Amino acid sequence: MAAAKLLRAGIITVLFMLLGITQASAANYKIDPTHGFVEFTISHMGFSLVGGRFDKFAGTLVWDKDNPSASSIEVTVDTTSVDTNHKKRDEDISGPGFLNVAAFPKATFKSTMYHGDASGGKLMGDFTLNGVTKQITIDVKRLGEGKDPWGGYRVGFSGETTINGADFGYKNPMIKQPIAIYLSIEGIRQK
Repeated sequence: MAAAKLLRAGIITVLFMLLGITQASAANYKIDPTHGFVEFTISHMGFSLVGGRFDKFAGTLVWDKDNPSASSIEVTVDTTSVDTNHKKRDEDISGPGFLNVAAFPKATFKSTMYHGDASGGKLMGDFTLNGVTKQITIDVKRLGEGKDPWGGYRVGFSGETTINGADFGYKNPMIKQPIAIYLSIEGIRQK
């Protein structure tokens, strides 16, 4: 009887130790906006593609390469920072007929689930744009991970998804159609 209790206590101790090891491998990262991008393309009336980017974004991620499904990310994009390399178009896109940045100056993404391994997979989460929140899936790929020359530790990912402007309440036919979103982020591990 005493041996059985001792064995159970030993098993429980080992399980807690393993759980601690798994939790210890997760780390918090701050997104480095100077080494990343959030870009988009959309059809221009069916004739060509128009591309652009958002110059300002920020966020955090929790990355656990030993247990990627426990990882998460939150990103905020400043929609007022839209840049399509054409000032007049940027003014139009920022206006009430398109992004309406006066009413909705931010877009956000908060992950809810990840399916995949440490090299890549599907990241699901809540994306809020134009005041509307929808669940989207981003195909992600880990680009690299390791120590940087300044004594820090970094991890980088790329991702892509397609959303429909109509799903986010856009009525303008120029933005109701599919919008491809491409991103690359680099996180700096926080101490």
